[in-house]
Amino acid sequence: MTRVHPGPRDAGPIKTYLDCDTGIDDAMALLYLHHRPEVDLLGVGTVSGNVTSAQAARNTLALLELVGSSTPVAVGERDPLAQAFAGGAPSVHGRAGTGNVQLPPSARLPHELDAPDLLIRLAREHPGALRVIATGPLTNLAVALRREPELPGLVAEVTIMGGAALAPGNITPAAEANIAGDPEAAAAVFAADWPLTMVGLDVTMQHRLTEEHRGKLLTGEHEPARVIGQMLDRYLDFYVGIFGVRGCALHDPLAAAIGVGLVVPSLAPTVRVEVDTTTGPGRGGTVADLRGQYVDYPAQEGANCRVVLAVDDAFADDLVATLLQIPGAG
Repeated sequence: MTRVHPGPRDAGPIKTYLDCDTGIDDAMALLYLHHRPEVDLLGVGTVSGNVTSAQAARNTLALLELVGSSTPVAVGERDPLAQAFAGGAPSVHGRAGTGNVQLPPSARLPHELDAPDLLIRLAREHPGALRVIATGPLTNLAVALRREPELPGLVAEVTIMGGAALAPGNITPAAEANIAGDPEAAAAVFAADWPLTMVGLDVTMQHRLTEEHRGKLLTGEHEPARVIGQMLDRYLDFYVGIFGVRGCALHDPLAAAIGVGLVVPSLAPTVRVEVDTTTGPGRGGTVADLRGQYVDYPAQEGANCRVVLAVDDAFADDLVATLLQIPGAG
């Protein structure tokens, strides 16, 4: 059955679940979703990617404590479906995932449910209304699909930050890091019968936060913006080797904004996408049949994913403006 991208959403805040591996860009996405009045962030699950799922939960709870949020946070899978966790990305996000910043620990504990079960529970409580945004490897979503085969019918839409259709990979020549982190899980998520949007390197590498943006955050009135500005120091250092200047791609925040409809892509064909789960050099690649971009969906037979290729509006300014508005818990 061909999946059709959902039409306009119902009035009211968008019921949202975020699954993440909280490093620096996840932190920006988290606070963006938390603060936007259009969004009702019902829960967060964590997965091993930038850091372990347990560390990601600690980071998430600490960030939510910073802004006075009681959104439940559930620890998810530590290891990918078919291999052991490879150890994260300390060279990119720092050892704890928060750059050179040590966040004060939260007094709250993670939710009693694990991340896949929290997702399932929220989907059952809000059938047809919950939007899922995944900014890390897709292990938790794949486990949730195993536990609840009816999950695709309960979820309004899934948006992932991951993959690359035309752009090169960033972890191998073929693969983007989140998909490469668990190709088997990604294959299950792409095969599931739910409306799926892929926000990959084709578009996220084109939207960048600059040193000027970071300066605005560092001098912001409220603590959350200043903390993000401090965290970004390490991230911008990493990207000097990629862009040649201090600036960073806005992977996770852009996916989050698209996932809740606050950013509308200018080019996003719905086409067939498959994940390479072989052991060869293409492992973790997302193979998109982009012949379908020249006609309106669902003309391509077997089309299963909306692939975002372009967003015309500059997103960094809006993201920074939102982060600057977030008051601290105190």
